Amino acid sequence: MIVVHHLNNSRSQRILWLLEELGLPYEIKKYQRDPKTMLAPPELRAIHPLGKSPVITDGEVTVAESGAIIEYLLETYGSGSSTSALVPPPGTPDKRRYTYILHFAEGSAMSPLLMKLVFDRIETSPMPFFVKPVAKGISQKVKSSFVNPNLKAHLDFLEAELNKSTWFAGEAFTAADIQISFVLEASASRGGLDAKYPKLTEFLKRIHARPAYQRALERGGEYAYAK
Repeated sequence: MIVVHHLNNSRSQRILWLLEELGLPYEIKKYQRDPKTMLAPPELRAIHPLGKSPVITDGEVTVAESGAIIEYLLETYGSGSSTSALVPPPGTPDKRRYTYILHFAEGSAMSPLLMKLVFDRIETSPMPFFVKPVAKGISQKVKSSFVNPNLKAHLDFLEAELNKSTWFAGEAFTAADIQISFVLEASASRGGLDAKYPKLTEFLKRIHARPAYQRALERGGEYAYAK
């Protein structure tokens, strides 16, 4: 039985969604973030040394990292028609776009989002009054000169990709759309994705309306990004 070690408000929501799209049976073991640090609890280290989510266990197999989990599930349970529909045919332009988005989501797109989260927290965290103006100034400078321009460049790029096709790897919905979803949901929450990006905004509405997405929300529980 596949077990998803699921952290609230995290990228592991994508794995629940994928499993629902595939129609595979699975169990969920839920973990809660530390309310002060917002980090994963130490219990996750018993599953994987880095103690992060998502992680799945499938019998004796343990797989971490969203992209690796997606590839494992599709390769391992790839005989059904629902599974094959989530990956474009090999050797096609759509498959190359699929592979790129699958890696771009975590390899490039998440970095500035995480940096923005960190620097936003620096500005609002308690600290000695004489340090706060300096910390705030540094934070705002880094965001304005590096973080925000990168966020905009990524959103501009993704908006342009959806001007080429309905989904990120062509005219068919694929696992690449699942992988990129958290990037866009987080961007809508804190990274500048708004009405200036109509294609991305419409993409979020479409994925949130999918029955499998809704079933994953029901099973996964708290997920603040599904708006």
